[in-house]
Amino acid sequence: MLRKRTPIRDHSAEANLFARRSFTAFIFVLILVAILISNLYNLQVVAHKTYQTRSNDNRIKVLPVAPNRGLIYDRNGTLLAENKPVYNLEVIPEQVDDLTQSLDDISALLNISEQQRAEFLDDIRHNRRFQSQVLKSRLNDKEVALFSVNQHKFPGFSVEARLARYYPFGDTLTHALGYVAKLNKKELTNLEAQGLATNYRATRDFGKLGLEKFYESQLHGQVGSQSVEINNRGRVLRRVEETPPVPGKDLMLTLDIGLQQIAQMTLKDKRGAIVALDAKTGGILALYSNPSYDPNLFVHGISSANYKALLNPDRPLINRATQGRYAPASTIKPHMAIFGLEQGLVTEETKMWDPGFFQIPNVEHKWRDWKRWGHGHVDVYKAIEESCDTYFYDIAYRAGITKISNFMAQFGFGDLSGIDIHEETTAILPSKEWKEDRFRESWWRGDTISVGIGQGYWTATPIQIANAVNIMANRGVHNPPHLVHQLRRDSDITTVNDDEKPPVKLQKPEHWQIALDAMHNTVKKVTGTAHKAFKGTNYDPAGKTGTAQVVSIAQGERYDADKLKERHRDNAIYVGFAPFDDPQIVVTVIVENSGGGSSVAAPIAREVMDYYFLANPIASEVQDESQ
Repeated sequence: MLRKRTPIRDHSAEANLFARRSFTAFIFVLILVAILISNLYNLQVVAHKTYQTRSNDNRIKVLPVAPNRGLIYDRNGTLLAENKPVYNLEVIPEQVDDLTQSLDDISALLNISEQQRAEFLDDIRHNRRFQSQVLKSRLNDKEVALFSVNQHKFPGFSVEARLARYYPFGDTLTHALGYVAKLNKKELTNLEAQGLATNYRATRDFGKLGLEKFYESQLHGQVGSQSVEINNRGRVLRRVEETPPVPGKDLMLTLDIGLQQIAQMTLKDKRGAIVALDAKTGGILALYSNPSYDPNLFVHGISSANYKALLNPDRPLINRATQGRYAPASTIKPHMAIFGLEQGLVTEETKMWDPGFFQIPNVEHKWRDWKRWGHGHVDVYKAIEESCDTYFYDIAYRAGITKISNFMAQFGFGDLSGIDIHEETTAILPSKEWKEDRFRESWWRGDTISVGIGQGYWTATPIQIANAVNIMANRGVHNPPHLVHQLRRDSDITTVNDDEKPPVKLQKPEHWQIALDAMHNTVKKVTGTAHKAFKGTNYDPAGKTGTAQVVSIAQGERYDADKLKERHRDNAIYVGFAPFDDPQIVVTVIVENSGGGSSVAAPIAREVMDYYFLANPIASEVQDESQ
């Protein structure tokens, strides 16, 4: 049997293969070692500072930085809303091991009230636990020092210095400026829906009312951020990097704080409102509603007792200047006169007999004139000067409600005025359609008669009335009322609210002059209803008084204020402008349940105008030139 031969091994070939494989492995290991050394060098040398910062229980935290809220100034540069530093005790709930015990201990130390504690617990239920929440605001120096000494006992608690809104003039400007208060869950949800929530990461304040709310986006600014190094106790050791916030824009108003204070002083303890407009631009010089309240109460959270005190029958929370609904009464007679002239219902020469009442043919009911024995023969001038009701009953009856409503809508009645705050009502400009929608009833011709003297279903706000008078004083030019003139941030200045609305055009422009002359006579003639109030002025005013009936008086009975409840007495109204030949200011005054427009409202309007012409050198120069 033949044996199988064993092949001879090539040892040199195996040695070469082994050498190649060893070299490849060596190179691979060498590369890995190089990578390791490179990473070690990067960690130990290149990124040494970064990782050293993060070592030993230290960490980097990115904190949002709140922007400074824009300031608010009056037309003369007087500061109306500012930011003042305050110290707040704040808590990050996720950093507190035993929140209940910690709250007990801190309450004993700093006298935290049960209400403050309850509000804090409610806040953390509706917010993320890693977000800082205010437990107590406006700490005094003693409280800050006491907490600082004991801070090591309260991880997650800190005293933070923040800027808070402050209104130096208190209740004088509340209904115009509004106020800021704590951002609530509903507002935060709306911001999230708009994609704006990240801009409020460091902000707790939000505009709730007035200009603060209307211009929230401009006043707020843009949030910044800073990277800080903090230790295991949460104390900030140093600032690593910062992106500064962009402050909000300042508001430059058309308001005159001096005129606003005069408005407040003249109303005193009466309920009512005063609106003063710049006749050339529609800028609001004064907007005051009485009674008012201190907006600073809301900035840090109003107490239950203080809020309940505001819920009284005088309704101080209502802005009467833009939300108060009043019968405009005789103040719309100049507008009704222009309407009658435009419709051809009367002419400049037309005279009618006023026996002291008006009757619809074949109807027994009598619509009484305020002057029981009547005004005798009356033309359009006398009807306005002496405020003859019967003259305008007749115009309204012959015209009908549809024509009246369509004409008065051009002057802004029944619509928002354009003022740059949200708190405004359209009030009611009556029409057939309105009554059918509201009462499911047809409009009767008798309903129209009271509308002719600004009564019946017709209501208007003081700002609407002032706007309507301004349109007439400017012979149809319509400059909508507004509070803000400019937005400013350093050298960036933007002018706002300077647009005109379409003018009111008449078929015969001379009809403007007839109504304006009659308003001039109302003040200048001895028989005019406003003559006594404006006697002896060193400027040349024009105006119209009004007395608005609040409750109906039975047929044949006489109005007796002493027999009526105080809330059922007449409202006093006055509208006017000056100087007559070149109007600079328009004023509307409404005083609730106080009597006649000539005896109550007109004297108040005079005090406002007196101040304006004495304190305003430009207006005084214009007045001197007109004389």
